[in-house]
Amino acid sequence: MPHIRGPPYGGHGSPLSWLIPIYLYHEDIRMQIMLINNDGGGFADHIEIAEGISVSALFAEKMPGRKAEDYLIRVNRLPVSSDQILQPGDRVSITATKIQGACAA
Repeated sequence: MPHIRGPPYGGHGSPLSWLIPIYLYHEDIRMQIMLINNDGGGFADHIEIAEGISVSALFAEKMPGRKAEDYLIRVNRLPVSSDQILQPGDRVSITATKIQGACAA
């Protein structure tokens, strides 16, 4: 690893902030979660997402053209608000609340 040089008191927060590598400030830090999609055949898989993504943004990305109000969305087996920010290791499940094609008898 190359030697990092810089002023110990560079005016960027803490006196040792110059030691933190630049890549830690990159906006596209990835994290892994478990996604369980019970729509249709269903699947469960570990996926990588951007750090700081909300439940609603994940739904929009993984279920394009679908309405969130037609699904029960849970994080770690609990219902959540659409603006909840996902954390590494979260378990997200998406289950349809309306079944297409069914008719009342």
